[in-house]
Amino acid sequence: MKRLKLEAREVGRGLKFPEGPIAMPDGSVICVEIMGNLVRVTPDGERQVIAELGGGPNGAALGPDGKVYVCNNGGFNWHVAEDGHMRPTGRADAYDGGAIQRVDLASGQVETLYSHCGDVPLMGPNDIVFDGLGGFWFTDHGKSYGRLLDRGALFYAKADGSFIKEVAFPLFTPNGVGLSPDGRTLYVSETDTGRVWSYPLLGPGELAKEPWPSPNGGKFFGNLAGYHRFDSLAVEANGNVCVATLVSGGITVFSPSGEALEFWEAPEGYCTNICFGGPDLRTAYITLSGYGTLVAVDWPRPGLPLHHLNK
Repeated sequence: MKRLKLEAREVGRGLKFPEGPIAMPDGSVICVEIMGNLVRVTPDGERQVIAELGGGPNGAALGPDGKVYVCNNGGFNWHVAEDGHMRPTGRADAYDGGAIQRVDLASGQVETLYSHCGDVPLMGPNDIVFDGLGGFWFTDHGKSYGRLLDRGALFYAKADGSFIKEVAFPLFTPNGVGLSPDGRTLYVSETDTGRVWSYPLLGPGELAKEPWPSPNGGKFFGNLAGYHRFDSLAVEANGNVCVATLVSGGITVFSPSGEALEFWEAPEGYCTNICFGGPDLRTAYITLSGYGTLVAVDWPRPGLPLHHLNK
């Protein structure tokens, strides 16, 4: 595996633990602040609040109606060091559940689309990807509180609010989720295990699953030696899977077969998410959440166009 260093340009600062970046056609980047907001970072670096969401907005994607769909994990407690470094420290004292929210970009109006799947409450929705077929996949990371830790899950839901289904359980702290270029494979990263799973897709909300001893029906896709934690992910046009990597701090690039090809070292350990934008989708926007910065990197290969955004 090649080890390289990100040549990063700061495009936004002073963000409150940014995540879920969306590179917009006008050159701005929409992202969540897990401390409670949906914001826009303009090309000149200005932070504009689109909506105050409360809880813990964690992942975001542009939907077929032009609205932004947000995975809200319900909120964390926080530790803020003297130098300004931020980190979550477990479920918020005021936590009352997670949700999928929908935000109108023009008005800032917020609505809750889903808070439960049947009788199962959403505990900590984390990341989201649209399939271009009227629905989206999202992970529920769960929450930690005291000595307890929720087991997480993978869900599929319709963008119009009419349908939600749990499709894989249990996952251990599931985080990033993404689709292969042909739309036939779904990737899911787990934070605390530092593993990536893959699932063949049979249709909207339908997965092919591996038998036991797979704990959740996923096929093991890839990991790294040593202690690493995985956050969100994005896919390149050639099918490489780019996983934001915590602790060591950077972006791990896996081939479509799961081989670790590259590790791009970031300026800090809380390297939490990546998306692609700019001309030919060759600009990677990366959230460095501990110190609240958004950076841009000239990426060596184009990213995969996203449904409802880049097509």
